Amino acid sequence: MQTQRYRVVIIGSGFGGQCAAIRLQEQGVTDIRILERRDYMGGTWCQNSYPGAAVDVQSPLYSISSEPYPWSQMFAEQDELQRYTNAVIDKHGLRDKTTLNANVNQVAWNDAAKHWLIETDAAGSFEAQILINASGPLSTPVTPQFPGRDTFKGKSFHTNSWDHSYNYTGKRVAIIGSGASAAQVIPAIASEVDKLHVFQRSPHWVLPRADRKFSSLQRKLLGFKPFYKALRWSIYWGLETRVLGFKYSKTLLNLLAGRVALKLLKEQVPDPALRKKLTPDFTIGCKRVILSSTLYPALSRSNVSVHDKHDGISAITESGILTTQGQQVDVDLIVWSTGYDATDGLISYPVIGKDQKHLSSFWAEYPRAYLGTTIPGFPNLFVVTGPNTGIGHTSAIFVIESQIKYITDSIRRLDQSGKQAIEVRAHAEDEYTQMVHSEMEKTVWKSGGCTSWYQSKSGHIVAMFPGFSFTFRRLASRFKSKHHAFS
Repeated sequence: MQTQRYRVVIIGSGFGGQCAAIRLQEQGVTDIRILERRDYMGGTWCQNSYPGAAVDVQSPLYSISSEPYPWSQMFAEQDELQRYTNAVIDKHGLRDKTTLNANVNQVAWNDAAKHWLIETDAAGSFEAQILINASGPLSTPVTPQFPGRDTFKGKSFHTNSWDHSYNYTGKRVAIIGSGASAAQVIPAIASEVDKLHVFQRSPHWVLPRADRKFSSLQRKLLGFKPFYKALRWSIYWGLETRVLGFKYSKTLLNLLAGRVALKLLKEQVPDPALRKKLTPDFTIGCKRVILSSTLYPALSRSNVSVHDKHDGISAITESGILTTQGQQVDVDLIVWSTGYDATDGLISYPVIGKDQKHLSSFWAEYPRAYLGTTIPGFPNLFVVTGPNTGIGHTSAIFVIESQIKYITDSIRRLDQSGKQAIEVRAHAEDEYTQMVHSEMEKTVWKSGGCTSWYQSKSGHIVAMFPGFSFTFRRLASRFKSKHHAFS
């Protein structure tokens, strides 16, 4: 198969890939190809269709700034997010610019030709001057290797790949994990299954979910751009105040969030033994806070059993789970709600830069990048939702659009230079990374007394940005020529 050549190749068709393609086209860069490893486009909200799936940021803010939508409720559910995603894709003609079933297995920089060679499993080879990785941090599911896992004779799948052909009604079900996905699945299926066993490594803090349905008039107003913009910014600034607690004041964090969470736990979990199991031993915010008004009532049902760290999983057997207390729990279905490799496994394929430098070697201690986006030794490579671009208090799309601003500025500066490649200088990346991790020491993610998926194996907090999202936007919007080299 002949190598396919494009100015820009974007890996991933979720919100990161869509935002990149839309803004590049607006800038006049139209020679674009999106590579999607699945047989459909859309990313997270087309892939994660498990029961109860919904966004935990208000929909008017969790959307592309230039693409208002008449949402039916404040926190959109998966099916509506999927419709929105597809509407954006179709509006901007992105299907015609996408190759499906294009799982990337390696990318390598050709310094002489100043382009990237992208190899896929089944879609052939691609060449591109500019490569944008937008595969996303929540795209590589993790399934723990418990002894005997492959011997189980029942049904099992990860929440990331929910099997809708399987009827769980009346079945005995085990959910392994208790994070954000599990917190949505549990209330959605608890009343329909015969028995539900929830295996939690550690409990999460839970706050009530202030959801609401929009009236027909409100939905019409949401389609009016000035109203939509005003609502977005009012939600944005309300959420941005959370950083004061996450970074600057544990007292404020406990006053504004901790007390509310404890009150909800006490009101919704009357059984003291269960309440003890569900009470975290770390500062609220150290791990992702769950927003749910239905989780605790579901866990309190008579047909639901919560297995905490004192009654964890010893092994998987042919018929179910053997606990560390020696109890055999027979189940028909095991649901792995065990999250993603969002730090050390940020990019799932080998990346080879200048002088045959492997990104895995540069990231051996922990993933790092200038503005979470560019890496010295890897020219013309941009990573959307890269290291330290996660955000625990507001919309991830706000940060994505900030990164896209930096990426489009970089490409424009490259065109103006008359050169073929742009690369961040090593000292600029190092200074930025040192700043990020110095600031991180002040945050609850570092000092809150927990181990979370925000951390890499080295203990560095890699998933989160340590501050206000408008600070990141300001940094990303001020392109510094002295921090970059052109060749």
